[in-house]
This record gives sequence, structure tokens and C-alpha cells, in this order.
Amino acid sequence: MQIRDKIVLVTGASQGIGASTALAFARRGAKLAVTARSDERLQSLADAGAFVVAGDLLEPADRRRVIEKTLAHYGRIDILINNAGVGLYAPAYDAPMEQVRSMFELNVFAGLEMAQLASVGMRERRSGTIVNVSSIVGKVTAPWSTLYSASKYAVCSLTDGLRMELRPFGVHAMAVCPGYVRTDFSNHVLAGTAPGSLAGARARFAITPEQCADAIVRGVERNSRTVLSPRFGWLMVAAARLLPRLVDAQMERISQRNR
Repeated sequence: MQIRDKIVLVTGASQGIGASTALAFARRGAKLAVTARSDERLQSLADAGAFVVAGDLLEPADRRRVIEKTLAHYGRIDILINNAGVGLYAPAYDAPMEQVRSMFELNVFAGLEMAQLASVGMRERRSGTIVNVSSIVGKVTAPWSTLYSASKYAVCSLTDGLRMELRPFGVHAMAVCPGYVRTDFSNHVLAGTAPGSLAGARARFAITPEQCADAIVRGVERNSRTVLSPRFGWLMVAAARLLPRLVDAQMERISQRNR
């Protein structure tokens, strides 16, 4: 897909991957609409020419309002980036169900409804791309964030199904599975902390939001099915498929060190 002059709607755009992705599309000539809960944090993107619609995507009414206002402003949505999400570092066996439901509502159901709403016009025009930001733990379960992994597995499966369903309408769906990205994500999880033993791995293998954003844009340009950033994340996915017991044991050791 050619990016120039495309209308791109980015959710969770106030910081981190979302903000960097919006700017990456803008550099390629796209026209932006951005949303997040905080109007103030979106101001820098507004200054860069983005159309801003603040909203809480946990609220179905806000999801519809974001889509409607973007359509009223631009007339169409060519690319939807479902980036909004939240984490939860708590064992599945005793995680508070209210927090679990809230996480799934944002990570899965909000993105699904945004895709449903945006795809109406895409199907009519027989053109468009839906990008769902998942995670490497949506391919390889991390036991220190089992339920977050489950939500991101759901995002990957949803994206695969949407791709097959929407292909006859000329609409593409792509999943993005970042590894560790240097953002404030861990500071905003609903509960718990990641294992301290991951600090070394984070320092060695972490990427910047800008690197992840560039990978997303390249994936859209190439009509990729799934983007892993960094690319060597595919090695971890392959190991989990070919040597599942070994990977499970290693993941369990990392998780146990935090208890």
C-alpha cells in the first residue's frame, strides 16, 4: 500500500508506540487522526497537523464517536492502527477478575469494535488496512503475564481471521508483535510487576518506539501478514513451536525468580 495521502487513525497515540507510529506515517505523507484518553498528551501530534479526538476506548460510545468524528473530518479511514492496550502482571490463578475483564475489554473488544466500525467504509471502497498491535507474548506465553499473553494471543487470532474474512473485499489485516520496547508501558499496568531478572534481557534486546513504528509502516507498505519487531523474535517463536518443553522450562525459571 502507498502511504502518501492515506487517512490513518491511530489509537493509544499519546505516547510510546502509538505516538511514534503516528509520526512515522506523517513523515511518509499520511493524514493523521489520533485518539487517547488525554487531550494534553495528544497536543504535540495536533501541532504536527493531526486531527485529535480524545476518548476512552473502554467506552463503546467513545469508540463510535472517534470513528464518526474522523469520518466527518476526513471522509474516510484508509488505515486503522489498533494500538491502545494495557498490561497485567498477576498470576492467572488469583488475578482480580474485574481487572482481567477491563484488560480484555481494551486489548481485544475495543480493537474488534474499532475494526468493525472502520471496515464498513473500507469494504464499500474495497480498500483499506487494519493493523492490530499484539505482542511477542501473543506468540509465546509469558507466565509472569499469562492473562496479558492470552489477550494478545486473541489479538493475533482475531487478526488472522479478519484477514481471511476481509480479503474478498480488498481489505488487509496485519498483526504486529513487538518484543520489549522502551516505553512507560510497565508503569501503567493494572497490577503487579515484571520479573526483575528480565532487566538484563531488556537492556540487550530492547528496541525504541521509533524502531517499532518504522517496522509497522514497512509492514503496511508490504501488506505483511505479521510483523515481529525486532525480527529475531521469530527465533523465539520457532523455538516455542519446535522445543516447547525447553521454552516452557526457561519461562518458568524466569517467572519463579520473581516470587
